[in-house]
Parts: sequence; structure tokens; C-alpha cells
Amino acid sequence: MLLTGQQMKEAEQAAFSRGDTPEGLMEIAGEGIARCIRQFFPNPGTLLVYCGKGHNGGDALVAARHLRSFGWRVQIQCPFSPEELAPLTFRHFKLLQDIECGIDLSQVRGTLLILDGLLGIGATGTPRGVVADRIAGMNLIRREQGGFTVAVDLPSGLDATTGSVAKPCVQADLTVTLGAVKIGLVADSATAVAGRLALVPLPGISFTEGDPALLSTAHELRSLLPVRDFDTHKGNYGRIGIVAGSPGFIGAARLCSAAAVHAGGGLVTLYTTAECHDLLASTCIPEVMVSKVDSYGEVLRERHDVLAIGPGLGREHDREIRELVSIAPIPCVVDADALNAVAFDPSLLGACAGPRLLTPHPGEMKRLFPQAARMRREWAVDFAKHYPVTLLLKGARTIIAQEGYPPVFNQTGNPGMGSGGMGDVLTGVCAALLGAGKSPRDAALLGAWLCGRAAEIAVFNGVDSQESLTATSVIDYLGAAFSSLREDEC
Repeated sequence: MLLTGQQMKEAEQAAFSRGDTPEGLMEIAGEGIARCIRQFFPNPGTLLVYCGKGHNGGDALVAARHLRSFGWRVQIQCPFSPEELAPLTFRHFKLLQDIECGIDLSQVRGTLLILDGLLGIGATGTPRGVVADRIAGMNLIRREQGGFTVAVDLPSGLDATTGSVAKPCVQADLTVTLGAVKIGLVADSATAVAGRLALVPLPGISFTEGDPALLSTAHELRSLLPVRDFDTHKGNYGRIGIVAGSPGFIGAARLCSAAAVHAGGGLVTLYTTAECHDLLASTCIPEVMVSKVDSYGEVLRERHDVLAIGPGLGREHDREIRELVSIAPIPCVVDADALNAVAFDPSLLGACAGPRLLTPHPGEMKRLFPQAARMRREWAVDFAKHYPVTLLLKGARTIIAQEGYPPVFNQTGNPGMGSGGMGDVLTGVCAALLGAGKSPRDAALLGAWLCGRAAEIAVFNGVDSQESLTATSVIDYLGAAFSSLREDEC
């Protein structure tokens, strides 16, 4: 559930009336922020803490204290005198008074982390004066010295309720929100400044009213991925048929089929026409069976539990693909050129013979269902009202929508995923999850989270950078992403 700034304040006050204390919640919040940071940066680095007057600043200081105990070099940037700080924030400020001052940032080697604790949910309007100066300073360090910015609860300058972005506003790479996700964080306008979202639950904080939309987190999703029984076998994880590839686009077929294998698919068969068969048969990973067909309708004669249709198909067989999407009696993941084929007659989605999971990027989505000035969430929800399918609308903040369920925002991923082949991998992962018996909605939730987390691990493990990240790297780190989900990380 998403909360406005006012609803979050009311939830905190209700917790205090039941006996919780600001001191206790601040300690939990600060420790949670530090834990999230250590998930992404296991090796200590240099931490610049920008501390505001209120409890948001106190949360940042507690996080700094924990990180310092793990070997981080800490410097506090506070534009206020100690007397101006809230009493609880001042108490934590005093605990860090012995830290070094005047770190020469030009001499910093390794991780440089900027922790934004200037403004919290109570702040309104445009930041001014020394606060505006500090925001500009944080953004300058991030831009010119490669700092990674973590916002406490929300980036300073972002409205917690409306998502409006003030000038200036902190440009965060990661926002660790506390207690509940603030509705402003998932507004379209907030995506560029909020970055990756993480949630630190606060025991004692409960709420019955709010926006029903959700953020997918490891804590929420891990129950969807039970441990496999010892006597399991390949038949338990699905016969997966993949219809993909065409001359010049065989890479999409290879990525999709490999991803299905690495995401746990039981038996993966790639179907292709004669002109691509020999090349795909010799270049796909050995676990993938490659089968030649004269017509894609032949795929329906084979025994499958799920089909993935579309990556790299081209447009030559649109009519056959529309028919396959329409009449296949089993669950299907519909992506890429299959979506373009369906866009010729989207009404067929109203009466498909089996469940359908559609995974469009914004351009494909516009061909299916014009945006008409709607925000992404409204666009996705309206589509799900029109058609009885599950929609996974890709983007920097992927949205999963299905009629009868609240929309869900995916939390994982990074800018390095803005490259070719990522959607092909997602299609293969979702197909494998469907083959293992997941519903289309659960497969979409898990698939989006796992692909995004794999991309994060590839970058933060130092193997890739955001510039060098490839879809193949995401496949390579799917195993680590599955493990991360089971470990209930941020």
C-alpha cells in the first residue's frame, strides 16, 4: 500500500500512542538504511552525510553510525547549528562528533556515497537558502566525481504525495523509504530523481487506508519461490516452447531460450523456420532443443505447458502469429514482434483460448493502446480493464497490471538495462516461471524483479558497469538473483 505524507505521519503518531518511541523507530530505520547500503556496497568507502534539522537527518546519522562501525569513512555536512536540530537528531549528531572533517574529495578512492537526509515528508515547497545550496552541492559531487546518492525516505525536493519535483531536487540513485512507500515516489515525474526504490519496514507502523498499489519487494515475493523438493525432476518445471528468431535477429531467440533455461525451465524447445534452423541449432546453448517448422501453427501439435512468442520474429508471419496468440490453449508470454502483430487487431486479446502475459515496452504499448496523455499507471490499469490479460509494462519503473488486482511497481534494475536484448531475457524468464506453475501475474512479478536484480548484481559485483552491462550478463547472474530473493534483501 502507498501512503501520502499525511497518512504516514498519522501512522507514526498511532504507533507512538501504542507505546512505540521515536528513538526506537529511528534506530530501526537507520540500521535498515545501513543494511541496504551494504547490500549494494559490501566494501567500505567514503560516506558524506547531509543532515537536516528533523528526524530525517537523525535517520541518516544513525545509518552513518552503523556504517562507520563497518569501516566506512564518514563526514557530516550539516548546514545548521547544533541548536537548530531536533533533540533526537542532535543526540545522534553528538555521537558522531569525533569524526574527521575536511575530507579532500579529489583524493577519495573507491566508493563515494552521498547520503541525503536533508528533508523529510514534512517538507513542502521549493528548497531555499542553505538547503538549496546543499542539494546543488550533492548533485554536483554525483555528476562530476561519480558519487552514488542514497536518499533517506525520499529525495530532498520531491513532494511525498504529489511526486512533483522542485528545483533544486536531489538526484538519487537509490531511495530507501521507511515504513511504507510514499505515493509520490512512484509518480512518473519522480522516476528520474528517486532511482531504485527500497523499503525498510518499521515494526509498529500499520495502516488500513491508502493507495492499494504495491511495490514488489523481496519480502513480498519470496513466498512465491519455494525451495525445490529433493525428488523433483524436469517434468515439474514445464515444457516450454519458444517461437522466436528470424534472419538477422537470431540473437533474440538465443537470449530468450537461454534465459528460460537459466530461470529453471524444465524442457526448452525453440521453434524456428528453415532459414534460421541450422544457425540456431549450432549456436544455442546445448540445453535448448531447436526444432524446424514450416508454419508456426505446427507448434500447437506439440506438447507444451507454456509458449513464449515474439522475440526477433520479424513481421513476415504476422497472420500466423496472431492466430497462435489467439488459439493456443496454454499460457503464453507475448512479446516484441508478436505484440506488433497483435496491434493490427488488439480485439483478439478479448477472447484468447488461454492466459496471456503481455510484456510491451512503451513503443509497443502505444501501438496496442494509445497513451492519450495518461500517466503510466493509469495507462496500464486502463489496458487491463479493456483486455483480460496480465500486462507487464516495461520501463524504468516497470508496472504489472491485471484486472481485479492492485497495480504493482517493480523496484529493481538500473540504467544499464537500457540496451538491446533485455526484453528477450525477461520473456524467457517469465516463460520458465509459468512453466513451473506460476500464474501470469506471479510470473510477471518475479520475472521483472529477478531480471532487475541480476542486472544490479552484475554491476555492483564489479564485473560490469552500467555502460558495459549486457543481456547476456543478466542471464549469467540470474542464479545470484534467485538467491538474493530468498535472502530477503532490500
